[in-house]
Amino acid sequence: MEWSSKSHPGAKIKRYFWYNDAAMITLKIRLQALVYEYLKDAYPVTPGDIEFTVPPQAKLGDLALTLPFQTAKRQRTNPRAMAQDMMARLGSLPGVVRMEVAGAGFINLFLDQDAFFAERRRALGTTALRAAERKVIVEHTNINPNKAAHIGHLRNACLGDTLVRALRFKGETVEAQNYIDDTGVQVVDVVFGILEREKKSPADLDRIERFDFYCWDLYARTAAYLETDPAAQARKAEMLKAIEHGTGPEGAMAHYVSRRILRAHLATMKRIGASYDVLPCESSIIGLKFWDKAFALLQEKQGIYFVEDGPNAGCWVMKLEDEEDKEKIIVRSNGTVTYVGKDIAYQMWKFGLLERDFYYEPFSEEEGRPVWISTATPNDRGLHFGGGTRVYNVIDTRQSYLQKVVVQGLRALQFRGQADKSTHFSYEMVALSPRSMRELGVPIPAEDADKAFHEVSGRKGLGVKADDLLDRLEEKAFTEVDKRNADLSPETKRRTAREIARGSLRYFMLKFARNSLLIFDFDEALSFEGETGPYLQYTCVRLNSIFRKLEEREGTTAESVDRMVRGDAPSLGLLPEAERNDAWELLTFSSQFDDEALRSLESLEFSHMAKFAFALAQKCNGYYHKYPILSEADPDLKAIRILVIAVVRDVLVRALDLMGIPVPERM
Repeated sequence: MEWSSKSHPGAKIKRYFWYNDAAMITLKIRLQALVYEYLKDAYPVTPGDIEFTVPPQAKLGDLALTLPFQTAKRQRTNPRAMAQDMMARLGSLPGVVRMEVAGAGFINLFLDQDAFFAERRRALGTTALRAAERKVIVEHTNINPNKAAHIGHLRNACLGDTLVRALRFKGETVEAQNYIDDTGVQVVDVVFGILEREKKSPADLDRIERFDFYCWDLYARTAAYLETDPAAQARKAEMLKAIEHGTGPEGAMAHYVSRRILRAHLATMKRIGASYDVLPCESSIIGLKFWDKAFALLQEKQGIYFVEDGPNAGCWVMKLEDEEDKEKIIVRSNGTVTYVGKDIAYQMWKFGLLERDFYYEPFSEEEGRPVWISTATPNDRGLHFGGGTRVYNVIDTRQSYLQKVVVQGLRALQFRGQADKSTHFSYEMVALSPRSMRELGVPIPAEDADKAFHEVSGRKGLGVKADDLLDRLEEKAFTEVDKRNADLSPETKRRTAREIARGSLRYFMLKFARNSLLIFDFDEALSFEGETGPYLQYTCVRLNSIFRKLEEREGTTAESVDRMVRGDAPSLGLLPEAERNDAWELLTFSSQFDDEALRSLESLEFSHMAKFAFALAQKCNGYYHKYPILSEADPDLKAIRILVIAVVRDVLVRALDLMGIPVPERM
């Protein structure tokens, strides 16, 4: 199929789209461009007007052009008559064998199946999506470094890491940040507990193996104590000031606690495949006086004002948009800056608006590359982070109000473009089913015994540590792997169990709409049947086993399959009609992968991608059951089936990788 012929107006249209590599763009995008070229002189259309949908039944066509409806509405005419006129002007389109007007005004297109199949094979492993930003910053995870991570943090990390993967798949340059609030009140509570209640030194703490677990219990005990002893609040306030300035034994202990727990957090997130590029710390924002610069700018631009009297007397406040007579305190009367004030400064740094940067030092290593942490101590490494053109903050819905204030702060500073590109990627909380609570041995308070789900609260010590949850998932997965593959070595079984546990967790965290409450249940997440991560993994493992057996039995190596994919293939017309229809449906459905990836990004709803991957796995399993490969004697039928499965496997594996789900060797 030739696409570069000068006889086609498509040779002129690349300037209208992000899709700037003609060898890699999808058939649909090419058709959009060609339709625009054919119709632009006759109708007032733009490239963005030309959209295709998929007809509800395969017999109605492969694509449906909806343009007649929009144009007819503007021109107040009959859409069906307009569809007939447009179809006549389109004449013939490359890759389309016929067109017909359907319904009230659709133009249905029937594609050249062999040409499309060849195009799909040539595009294997590529994407039609292209970058739109200079740099995208995604801030996610952001666990207070005062105790072990819990199940709610896992949802944040799964969503944030999937966003990073999807943006990189699109071609964006992405910087993954994990903000460390190492001077916050939660850290102060733990330091108070260690120094005032437990009377422990760093040497004592070094002997504690699960330090984040120890701090989990200590934090709950200390929080309860502080609530009942008002006199202790004065000492806590002194500690907070010392920790913010990094002075005294309190500052040293806060640094010890936050860094040691941060290492535990990174190890936990590594178990689910989440990684980061840089770890900006609140202590660095304070130490390098980022807030001072932001404060001066807010005063200069009159984004904040000083209150002389009333309940907010002595404070610097911001007038809130759309909320009459409501003020948000940015600087308290005692001169300390609120959380949202520091967050405004941080957001400005992300966009490169402070005209200054942190210093950096290596903190850990992931897959052979360093993960950098910010510091206020000067060094000559010359590293620079931040300076994005779009920023996503992955934070739960409870932070919606504060995120709104941060964006308003940018607008108050007249950084309207950056405010428009500041996105709060919100999500709802995670709870546990009663069955999961019992399985993990977490006591359920008597007053909550009849609840359908149970919320977590680190401050109350109620909830499930992320590592406990992952450990239990791996134990249950190991039991299943051992039952199905007794011949595997113990280490292979453990590795497979880890991969299944990760896949089950990540898919469960993604398959529900992000702004819906997520009630985690072990049995539902780990099932090898139904809409689960293990089902998708098992589908890929089965597909891989087909190609492994082809090599073992017939010498059909991966290289020879790749040559088949890239070369000529028998016509789909050789297939019996029923199989041809099934193969065609599978191929066209798999070709929607780029569209689903883009749809997920535009809506920030990765449940779309999860459901697409599940539906593709179902269709693929159904096809393979009906039309086996290994036992097929006809060489042409066998070749076509191999190529169909090769195309679908490529898409399915890439969809799983986008969601951070690994494919085990065996299951």
